[in-house]
Amino acid sequence: MSRTKLIKRLVRANVRKLKAYSSARDEYPGDSEGMIFMDANENPFNTGLNRYPDPFQRKVKKELSAIKHISAEQIFLGNGSDEVLDLLFRAFCEPGIDNCITLPPTYGMYAVLAGLNDIENREVILDATFQPDTERILKVQDERSKLLFFCSPNNPTGNTMNSPEIERMLNDFNGLVVIDEAYIDFSEKESWIKRINDHPNLVVVQTFSKAYGLAGIRLGVCYASSEIIKILNTIKPPYNVNELTQGKAFQAITEYKNIKDTIDRLNDEKSRLYKALLEVDLIKKIYHSDANFLLIEVDDATRRYKELISKGFVVRNRSNQPLCKNTLRITVGTTEENTALIETLKTL
Repeated sequence: MSRTKLIKRLVRANVRKLKAYSSARDEYPGDSEGMIFMDANENPFNTGLNRYPDPFQRKVKKELSAIKHISAEQIFLGNGSDEVLDLLFRAFCEPGIDNCITLPPTYGMYAVLAGLNDIENREVILDATFQPDTERILKVQDERSKLLFFCSPNNPTGNTMNSPEIERMLNDFNGLVVIDEAYIDFSEKESWIKRINDHPNLVVVQTFSKAYGLAGIRLGVCYASSEIIKILNTIKPPYNVNELTQGKAFQAITEYKNIKDTIDRLNDEKSRLYKALLEVDLIKKIYHSDANFLLIEVDDATRRYKELISKGFVVRNRSNQPLCKNTLRITVGTTEENTALIETLKTL
């Protein structure tokens, strides 16, 4: 099916008819040098931030396009990945009618956003190895299934989803296949961005919050066909990514070598932490992780969580998730933080 036909079939009817709000900067996207702007009711006195930001973040997208080897027209930037995911629901899911499919244990915001948008969430629990059960997914989907979410590497388990299963869903699922790659920079596996042009229903979501170390600027990235990106641009708020965020992101991308060095350091620390935790008696199992965290099974997760809190360590108790009984999720810290955690665990 062509990209145009796919979008026409999947997008909400009201969104398909919607005309995007035209901001002042939409009407003048050119070089601002020497221009006198009297169109947007801004404060004329220069504070460095008195003008509205570029609504389409062109400078940032140009840099991302170069390092990701994908057209800028296939990139969408949002106020955190959560805005990107929310807009996908708003664009493609009819409230009270359509459904999405999630694969627990997984990132909890998929279910929250489904509920917020009045979309039925059909859960298909991962198998015992934390991989998708494609046969069950296909049985659960119907003609109203619009979004299927893969988190890969998965949160909270840390593993990467097997490519053949994702490939099958890209071919056989009725709607959009959304691959959340928040942790992909820590993995040796290739991003699915390279397959965008092969699959019109593929959407890849990444973030500046993890490897880039910029959780505070709230910037999420969506890579998809230009047709899908156009829809998201139609329904997004006019200035959804502020000037400060755009500036920090641009700087980080142009200094990407530093980011790669940070990733290497974190992966080295993860390996050291993994080996040290093997020597802690209360830990029963440590799961393989392609992310910047480790999921560990302990003797009593609730007890150990409270004990760590009392010692000044905040981790996540994931025991309420399917297949995750008595598990804690530990983010890889600095060398000093990891050493302190190891020493503390040995005393519990």
